[in-house]
Amino acid sequence: MGLGGMLLGRPLRSDEEHVEQVGTPSAIPVLGLDALASSSYGPEAALTVLIGLGAAASLHLTPIIGLVLLVLLATALSYRQTIPAYPRGGGSFTVAKDNLGPRAGLVAASMLVVDYVLNVAVAISAGVGALVSAVPPLLPYTLPLCLGLLALLTLVNLRGARSAGLLLMVPTYLFVGCLLATFVIGGVRALAAGGDPIPAVAPPAPAPVTQAATLWLLAHAFAAGCTALTGIEAVSNAVPIFRPPTIPRAVRTLTVLVALLAVLLVGVAVLTHAYHVVPTAPGAPGYQSLISQIVGAVTGRGAFYYVTMAAVLAVLALSANTSFAGFPRVLRVLAEDEYLPAGFAHRGRRLVYGQGILLLAALSAALLIGFGGITDRLIPLFAVGAFGAFTMSQIGMVAHWRRTGGPHARRSRILNATGATATGATLVVIVVAKFWEGAWLTITVIPALVLTFTHIRRHHDRLERASQGEGPLDLGELDGDPIIVIPMRRLGQAARKALRVAYLMSSDVRAVQILAEEMATDDLTEMWPGLVQHPTRAAGRRAPTLVVIRSPYREFFAPFLRYVRRLAAEHPGRVIAVLVPEEVQRGWAYFLARRRSRILKTLLLRGGGPQIAIVDIPWYVDAPRG
Repeated sequence: MGLGGMLLGRPLRSDEEHVEQVGTPSAIPVLGLDALASSSYGPEAALTVLIGLGAAASLHLTPIIGLVLLVLLATALSYRQTIPAYPRGGGSFTVAKDNLGPRAGLVAASMLVVDYVLNVAVAISAGVGALVSAVPPLLPYTLPLCLGLLALLTLVNLRGARSAGLLLMVPTYLFVGCLLATFVIGGVRALAAGGDPIPAVAPPAPAPVTQAATLWLLAHAFAAGCTALTGIEAVSNAVPIFRPPTIPRAVRTLTVLVALLAVLLVGVAVLTHAYHVVPTAPGAPGYQSLISQIVGAVTGRGAFYYVTMAAVLAVLALSANTSFAGFPRVLRVLAEDEYLPAGFAHRGRRLVYGQGILLLAALSAALLIGFGGITDRLIPLFAVGAFGAFTMSQIGMVAHWRRTGGPHARRSRILNATGATATGATLVVIVVAKFWEGAWLTITVIPALVLTFTHIRRHHDRLERASQGEGPLDLGELDGDPIIVIPMRRLGQAARKALRVAYLMSSDVRAVQILAEEMATDDLTEMWPGLVQHPTRAAGRRAPTLVVIRSPYREFFAPFLRYVRRLAAEHPGRVIAVLVPEEVQRGWAYFLARRRSRILKTLLLRGGGPQIAIVDIPWYVDAPRG
């Protein structure tokens, strides 16, 4: 097995798709890790906004999380309608495009693209940031650790959804189990203490009061807390990865995921209030995450605390995997509608959309490098793309039920309309509250992506119109055999093979030699009659013509292209077939080989003209000689 087989696994046939399909237990880590991980930073983001309220900050977290849960419920019920309506993957692009028009679909797709790329960069940097804060000697290696983790996730996802699920299952369920155990223990102790338990480890002292609980401040906190809802759309985007029965499994997975997320958010909010946990300024001395304070207050700083925090770190770092499941599928549907190159719709050796995975890795790596592995400033941009896509999808589903009808269409339309209203109102709050914190950047990028996708589609349309052929094949304009042109540096084995192949195509063969002061170029003028012309005539064939062009400015490509174009102009009815000899070397020697032939083919393709045909003539240096 080669290196590719060891890293990526054996290639899978198209009829082996069931091997990579997953059930609910595996789908929760693959598709839901982003949503579950957000329960650790969403409430903290809301609480951090309220830091100026001092000890009163925790009093306001519960109603804020209550509002977030209402939006979560409305969104989840809406997506439950989307899954059976779009069993091939009801991504926001597909739903919006089918029901609201192509432009609306592109807006939704652009929002998802932004959300997925930001999710990878922020999730990885958050996980590594938590790691280096726990192990300070690793701080100088923040960026290499981020890139290493990104490479690991990329490799695992190139191996397929099943491999990703197996890798993520242990940290995911350990994370959920530890937090649920914390909530049960903390809740029991709070009830036993009459609602005022004594913390095992006291939270930090609250910050001094510097603000009042204004409506603007609470709206700002709600916008920050809504980052806890990013990622729940991934299930409806990736319905085809489920094993049959596909739709019931997808609906069940969405239900379990939303229920777990709701329980985690409620648990965090209740214990924050019960144990008087207060926000601390991120990056400042004495900073402690919200989860760290809660677990320490409930169980102390023993073995359970460190196991829980290790699970939190792992899930934060690996939560980027949700994007690896969703992003390639968004690109796949865009490519199927010719808004992207066709390669993004092609499944690779492991039946995954490898080009989409690699593009996501490249864009995320660029963000990580650009921000030095510290992407905290990108967190406010998260929810803009996610809630924009939520809203477009749900509005599209309202139009879908109005168009298709059916026995339950009215109920479904009401559910989707409720979801669209909830997410749309939330989006307005987020944009207004977060505009100067970076939401303006997302609002700028999305139209740029829409224009890019539109330009690609127009290019594909122009290409289709230009290449469209009608009627029977027309052979009336052919004027004799093609003229064969062979660029020749010396009369080596590759050139000799090209001459032999040329005579299978035509009797009009012209070897073109550009003399440009190269030591490796032989002047064939003297030897040509004896080595080529006489043997050719003896074989009863017309001798090839040697054309020697001297290049006073040491150029090769320009004189050769000028000759080919002049030849085409002199023979407007004939095909000019350029046979390009190329010595092919294997192994490490491949990187030492000359690149002249590849450059020449590129230049001929770009500027040769409609009469030009290009034929590769490979000569394998290491092939056995018979």
